[in-house]
Order: sequence, then C-alpha cells, then structure tokens
Amino acid sequence: MQLKLTKKEREKQIKKEAIICTVMYIVFFIWWLVTGVGLGSKDPSEYTYILGLPMWFMLSCIVGFVLFCIASAVVVKFYFKDFDLEETLEEKEERQSDII
Repeated sequence: MQLKLTKKEREKQIKKEAIICTVMYIVFFIWWLVTGVGLGSKDPSEYTYILGLPMWFMLSCIVGFVLFCIASAVVVKFYFKDFDLEETLEEKEERQSDII
C-alpha cells in the first residue's frame, strides 16, 4: 500500500533515504578497505585461510557482501517508505489555481 504524502513530506523522505544509502555505502567501503587492504597487506605466507581463501578476501568480499545485503534489507524494511512520487490530484489543482 502506497502512502499519500504531501510534497514536503515526500522531499523529506527522499532526503532521508538518500542519506541512509550514502552512509551505508561509506560504511561498506570502509569495511572493504580495512578488511581487504588492511588484512591483505602482509606477506601471503602469513595469511590465515578460511575454506581455502585468505581471511582478508573472505571478510572483505564474502562476509561483507552478505552482511551488507542483510543490513540493506533491514534498512529498507524499517526506514524506507513506499510512496507515490507523482503529485496528487489536489496538489495539481492547487498548483493550477496558484498560476491562474
């Protein structure tokens, strides 16, 4: 079911969702950078292996991907709203009356 929001409420929700997405991307990038580059910068003979993969690869590419897929689903469920981006009929009529 889509919510009927005013223009101001729609803009506020869009801004909130954009900020959440940006923050999640930055956090994911930091996760990838710390686990991938930070743990992967030593000599390969010193790596710890998990299921035949170096731990830095496992954490940065596999665990991080799964973790942030779950985090994205949770964020969408609890913070995002399903609403119509189109103007409502009342808003169109109000805009028309303001012009005339």
